[in-house]
Amino acid sequence: NITTAFPHWFTPTYAGYADDPAHCPVDQHQLIALIAPRAVYVASASQDTWADPEGEFLAARAASPVWRLFGREGLDFESWPAANLPVGVFVGYHVRAGGHDLTAYDWEQYLAFAERHWRR
Repeated sequence: NITTAFPHWFTPTYAGYADDPAHCPVDQHQLIALIAPRAVYVASASQDTWADPEGEFLAARAASPVWRLFGREGLDFESWPAANLPVGVFVGYHVRAGGHDLTAYDWEQYLAFAERHWRR
């Protein structure tokens, strides 16, 4: 539905997988893993169902072994965390209560993560 409702967000090639996503040659965890060994932060909203918040967490966690290859700690949290509980080291994640939006809470987490990694 999302590739039809918001076609300008996606390339036509990606939209071609809408009816059969299992045939897409890459998955989100692979794209996240390409960022290693640099720090990355993934955030979700509990009611943003098109974004699949639990799937976003699982993708960040599935990408984490690549950080370990570089001697860095990824997202080793085993289960989807409660709302408003940031987790992870070089792969950070939080799920915020609510719907699709970018809130002050999200920005606070992004800035805290950035400060931990890049403030010198």
